[in-house]
Amino acid sequence: MRRKAGLILLALAVFFTALSPLLRWYAFPRLAKIPANQYQDMVLEAKDATLLDYGTMQARKVPEVTIVQTLKGNVEESEKIEKTAGRDVVVWDGLSYVVGPDGKMVSKIPERYIFDAHTQEPVHATGEMVDGDPVKRQGIEFKWPFLTEKRDYQYFDAQARVTAPIHYKGTQNFRGVDVYYFEQTIPWTKVRFPRTMPVEGITPESVAKTGTTRWYTTVRKFWVEPLTGAPVYGEEIHKEELRGGTLLGGRDKVTAFAGHVKMREDYIESTVDLVKSNRTLLLLLTSYLPWGFLALGLLLLALSLYLEARGRRPGDPEPTKDSEPEPVTA
Repeated sequence: MRRKAGLILLALAVFFTALSPLLRWYAFPRLAKIPANQYQDMVLEAKDATLLDYGTMQARKVPEVTIVQTLKGNVEESEKIEKTAGRDVVVWDGLSYVVGPDGKMVSKIPERYIFDAHTQEPVHATGEMVDGDPVKRQGIEFKWPFLTEKRDYQYFDAQARVTAPIHYKGTQNFRGVDVYYFEQTIPWTKVRFPRTMPVEGITPESVAKTGTTRWYTTVRKFWVEPLTGAPVYGEEIHKEELRGGTLLGGRDKVTAFAGHVKMREDYIESTVDLVKSNRTLLLLLTSYLPWGFLALGLLLLALSLYLEARGRRPGDPEPTKDSEPEPVTA
């Protein structure tokens, strides 16, 4: 019985020991993915901001500017792209909607972001765009990869339509969560006018005829939980200017928007809670279960060896063969 029990324990030890690396290196890349149907929204605010009044073409101080960002998973489009991409793909249809203190629209910019469900690397396909303009992203946007590293990443800026490094600046603790802090600076860059302007009758084409151009700069900051790759908090020090042309009435430039954009408090709390929950699930795949199964496998191996050793204690009599009867002679 001991020999049989030892063999069973040995088989279980081999099974759990082999399962440990399989969970980490085989199951994790296949199970840790962004759902194709994910929907999320975020509200950001810029208190005491500067905003251009397009009626008077004068910049004025306002108590608050609100930015509503939504990301909606497009399952139908992701399934179409997966047929040719050969991997799991997520399609996010996003919208950045900006309103002034009076509740009126300042700008709205749609975009479509297509990326690998596990690595978050961009996937180039028809329909990838920002404000109706086709783009070919390089680098990440919105989210970092699972198991984020302490290094710089390439991050796509939708306003300027460029990719630039976002620099790792160190590890911090944000509301009980250990995070990596990243920062990106986009220098003053000439950018396009939004297709939807805040004043009816004004279009990007009509503004272009006046010779006036739009310029933009920002300092982008993210606090990222490294296991999930999800930002738990973000800020931008954002500035826009209109420069030159007859629209400004002889002025060289005028501020279109300037403000320190921050996540609203209720969205910070819900985001931190969500990231903590997702982090626990990922820890099961990357740490708790692999190390637990490895420890269990070693324990079972030790038990099987112990039973085998007890089954062969010194001093036990060796089994003897039954002697054959001697022939009887007359």
